[in-house]
Parts: sequence; structure tokens; C-alpha cells
Amino acid sequence: MPWLAELDGRRIVVEVPGSSANLGAGYDCLAVALALTNRIEVEVLGWARGDIEMTVVGEGDGELAADAQNRFVRGMIAALGAARGDVPETVGWRISMHNEIPLSRGLGSSAAATVGGLVAGNALAGEPLTAPELLRLATEIEGHPDNAAAALLGGFVVVGPGAAGTEAIRFEAPRDLRAVLFVPDLRMSTGDMRNVLPATVPLEDAVANLGRVALGVAGLATGRYDLLRALTVDRVHEPYRAAAYPQFPRLVEAARGAGALGACLSGAGSTVVAFADTMSGIARIEAAFGAAAADTDLPGRVIVVSPRNIGARVIAGR
Repeated sequence: MPWLAELDGRRIVVEVPGSSANLGAGYDCLAVALALTNRIEVEVLGWARGDIEMTVVGEGDGELAADAQNRFVRGMIAALGAARGDVPETVGWRISMHNEIPLSRGLGSSAAATVGGLVAGNALAGEPLTAPELLRLATEIEGHPDNAAAALLGGFVVVGPGAAGTEAIRFEAPRDLRAVLFVPDLRMSTGDMRNVLPATVPLEDAVANLGRVALGVAGLATGRYDLLRALTVDRVHEPYRAAAYPQFPRLVEAARGAGALGACLSGAGSTVVAFADTMSGIARIEAAFGAAAADTDLPGRVIVVSPRNIGARVIAGR
């Protein structure tokens, strides 16, 4: 494998955003990238060491495993394997992470790590893989493409099955839109929150969600951001997840009462996301979140971020 020798000592730095998926009614098919980013530097140490040196600053410090099951490492090896062939287990890596995306809070931390690894691996291989190929690999690793598509492409994304596999369509988020996040200290497992969902839902609930998704996507694509209020009302997954997370309906109601353009559970939780496009609206939502959190004894913090129209990218390399 002559190409392996060419990588010895190579260094790549990637930046990848977090994301909020579902956006209410768009269960498993809608997401938006957020300006919460992880910056990851990887250096190829050589071919005989086989170890992984990893440091983490910020979210995940002291928690993320420095082994082949780390999502960043899995993504990197998958991209290199798809582009160049099998990567020997004897390859050594030095990885440094500066992470802003909270773990297990419904903000796409796992997808961001996977996509960051895929983009880094593709860059090390000379970038032969296309965005659809990277999304396919991310979906194989993650299981669901919504967060992965947002992390890879940026902006708002719509994902679903196409003739050639998963299709993803993106469109720009408006400059003035902000996501007001209430990020609880409480962590939630995506698997556990999926397990509370029923195998079937009433037909009228499915039809209601389809209408809201159609209106919401059309609104986002044409600048009708007032339709976020319709999009972010869900009848397919949030009512069932409230049984496992009883505080979140109160947070959503508080944000809507404060004038949010829309509010919903972010991914599988525990974060609740509300949208606003004015400073006064942001301030009202922040205050409402604080009051609702106090009323429900749910410690956490408020983060205000912009949607991010830039997806994962290489920002340095040699």
C-alpha cells in the first residue's frame, strides 16, 4: 500500500457543526446545522505504533474513548477505506479535539464526530469521495441521516430515501434567525428515547404531521419563517417522549408563550430549541426558559446560536 507511506506525518484540521434534528413534525427527515462547532486536529503518527493519542478540551473531556470505536476514528477509517482500501490496525493517530457540542443532549454530537472523521479521512486520501458518498458512509455508521446531513452540508436539510439511496436537499438559513437552546444538565440516550415510541401511530396524527412538514419545508425554502410555528408542533413522537421527559412540554409551552417563532424538542432531547429573529424575542425566550426550568427543578443553561450555513470543512492541513 504505497499510499500509506505518503500519509506519514500528515496533519489535518477539520471543523464540524452540531445540529438540531426533527424540528417538531419532521421526525427523522429534517434538521438544521447550528453554530456550535467541534474543531478536531488529527496527525498520522506512523504505521507500526497502532495506538491513538487523544486529548479533549471542552465537551467530552475525560469521557470520550481513545480507541477504534470513537466515532471520529470510525469515520476517518471508513473514509480512508472507501477511498483507498483497508487501513491497517497498526496505524497510529494523534487526535486533539476542541468541542463545543454537548454530549447526549440532542445536538448531534455523535453525528458531528462521525462526519468530522469522514471529512478528515477523505482529505487525507485526496478528497476522492463526493458529499453523497460521505453521507452514505455517515448513515451506515450513525443509522439515521438527518443530523449527519446537517453536519456535512450545513443549513436546513431535508433527507429521505431516493432512487440511489439517501437523498439530502439543503437550503440556506436566514441571516437573522437564531436558535435559543435550553440545554439541561440532564442527559438522554437516543436509544432509550426511541424505545418509548409506539410501533404505530393513529392515522390522523400521521396526516397532521405530513401537513405540517409540507408547510414548514415550503415556508423555510421561500422565506415564510412564521411557518416554523406550524412545523414545530408534533403529534408522532413528542407526546410519547414526554412520558420519559415530563419537563420538556413545559419548556416548549413557555417558549411559545414568550413569542417564539417555533419551539420543540431538539432531536431526542434533552435540549429544547426555540427560534426567534429579534433581540427582544430572544430575551423573552431566555427569561421564559429560566422560569420554566426553575418551576420544574431542571438545572441547565441557555445558549443562543445562529443556524450555520457552512457544513463540515477542512480548515488546515499539510
